[in-house]
Amino acid sequence: MGAVADCNLLSLLPSLLGHLWPPERVVAGLRVCKQLRRDLMVHCSSIVLVQKADTIPEESCVLEDFKRFPQHLVLMLSLKRSGRTTLLGTLGACKSLGRLDLCWNVIGAEGAGRLAGWLRNFKALAHLDLSQNEIGAEGAERLAGVLGECKALAHLNLSQNEIGAEGAGVLAEVLGDCKALAHLDLCWNGIGAQGAGMLAGALGECKALAHLDLSCNGIGAEGAGRLAGVLAECKALAHLDLCWNGIGAEGARRLAGVLGRCKALAHLDLSCNKFGAEGAGRLADVLGECKALAHVDVSKNEIGDVGAGKLAGALGECEALAHLDLSANKFGAEGAGRLAGVLGECKALAHLNVSWNKIGAEGAGRLAEVVMKGQCQLVCEGVRESTNVAG
Repeated sequence: MGAVADCNLLSLLPSLLGHLWPPERVVAGLRVCKQLRRDLMVHCSSIVLVQKADTIPEESCVLEDFKRFPQHLVLMLSLKRSGRTTLLGTLGACKSLGRLDLCWNVIGAEGAGRLAGWLRNFKALAHLDLSQNEIGAEGAERLAGVLGECKALAHLNLSQNEIGAEGAGVLAEVLGDCKALAHLDLCWNGIGAQGAGMLAGALGECKALAHLDLSCNGIGAEGAGRLAGVLAECKALAHLDLCWNGIGAEGARRLAGVLGRCKALAHLDLSCNKFGAEGAGRLADVLGECKALAHVDVSKNEIGDVGAGKLAGALGECEALAHLDLSANKFGAEGAGRLAGVLGECKALAHLNVSWNKIGAEGAGRLAEVVMKGQCQLVCEGVRESTNVAG
């Protein structure tokens, strides 16, 4: 928080402080918060407290102030056990908590259980981030017991918590009760195909779900297939991240069969799945049906010249496509040429990444020649320096 401390906040008039940070939020360290808290409570509806110390004093005046803020986010970093105990004990008094971020605190299953004891009291809680806390399946189970009572919960991040298939299963049992849930992040949890299958059984009930991140979970083709069976029911789904899951060509095929029915889908990340030219072809068959699709990442999939050519054949139908990442896909000048032949039809394209593809100066030149006619950023790292072209 050095950047905040360097600003002479105390020299500013209280009336000005209330207008500086949209949406009426101040980011500061513990010392600055202590100095400013009286003025801020008059002007701000929320506060972000970043605490880097090893512990929090039991009699901290800032913690006492938590009880009086209408709503606030607390971001605690690298707290030792005594600090976590103090924090969790104080949170019980924050009845109007609207947003809580406790990422990277290693609260474990015990801390998750203690927090769960108070979650049902947070009637206004809309955003909960407990990522990177090693809560495991046991912690997930304790949280699941009360999540259904958090009626305002719209954003839930439990990424990198080692919950596994068992944890995914207990969460799946209550997700349908979270009617407001719009953002769900469970990446890096090792849920596998089994966990993906159990989640799939619940996702159809999450009518508000717009953002789903299940990346880096090893779900494979089987898990991708289970998800594909319900994605069309998620009418609000706009962001889908399944990167690093080893879905292969079969998984790409099964997903392709449903993507065309995901009418709200705007962001699709299937990078690092090794689905090759066959998978690229399956996706190419349906991309034109995804009219809202603006961001596509299929990097690191070994699609080669054949796969690049198949995707090229579909790009002209992707009217909203603004960002396309084809980096590290083992295609050469031939694939680049096929892409160059259709880029002129991609009127909305603002960013194209073809880095690390051995396209050489010839392939890069053909692509650059096309993007110069419009307005697009062409990234060619590993071929030559990135080229920014604005027309």
